[in-house]
Amino acid sequence: MSPMQTIIDKAAVLIEALPYIQHFKGKKVVIKYGGSVIGEEAHCEAIMRDVVFMRTVGMHPILVHGGGKMITKRLKQMGSTSKFVHGLRYTDDATMKIVIEVLRDVISKNIAKILKHLGAVPTLFNGIDHNMIQCQKKTKHLNETVDLGWVGEIIKIRTDEIMEACEWGKVPVVAPIGADEQGNYYNINADSMAGELASEIGAYKMVYLSDIPGILRDVNDPTSLISSLKKSEVETLIKNKVISGGMIPKVESCLKSLEAGSRKTHIIDGRVQHSLLLEMFTDKGIGTEIVPD
Repeated sequence: MSPMQTIIDKAAVLIEALPYIQHFKGKKVVIKYGGSVIGEEAHCEAIMRDVVFMRTVGMHPILVHGGGKMITKRLKQMGSTSKFVHGLRYTDDATMKIVIEVLRDVISKNIAKILKHLGAVPTLFNGIDHNMIQCQKKTKHLNETVDLGWVGEIIKIRTDEIMEACEWGKVPVVAPIGADEQGNYYNINADSMAGELASEIGAYKMVYLSDIPGILRDVNDPTSLISSLKKSEVETLIKNKVISGGMIPKVESCLKSLEAGSRKTHIIDGRVQHSLLLEMFTDKGIGTEIVPD
């Protein structure tokens, strides 16, 4: 291939992206960033480059991050083990301290550092310092009564400061920690946090970045990827245990976002280079999309 053809091909990629850039300008997109990719510097910087690109072309990306694997690692370092109930972490007093340390003081600040380095202006949010996420103790999951310790379900999200940050061209970074009226702190499932936030702000899209290619019919077979699902098909897949464990909060959040008016929701592999841009600005997306009926 000649040098000139290489340049022409690059221009063709930009032209392909143009209608998507025009369409998404001014649109709010909630991005949930989690899985093992969250602890890897190279993956994090690549993802943040995509986020900065989105912001630069006029979109309003809002990041909600998890950190479960890093929390588990930190607990192991302290000689503790993690207990999970239906894919949700049981959170006692000691675990809650680690959750706050890892999510607010390590991951949020590291994401902000990378965004600043790439030329964006991040603003950090959580339910402890900003009183924006009001919670109560979560006692039900999958129609069962459960005891999850200091795990919360969201009652209300105050989004005015997040929306103001977007209007000023900043990138909100949200850690999934909340508090109740008595001042108790709660660990919130980050997938649920992203869904609630997308619903509250009327996000145009919600995207889950994880360390999986999407929803698989067979978890042991990467080629069994389900590229597109209608909302009405999800319940059957949960019943048949095709969707199970930690995938359930993601899918439930996708459904909540769709009910609130999102056009599409996506579960994609954050390990794929520029996965966000591939999903947003090319004719062929990646991962699994869940759409209204």
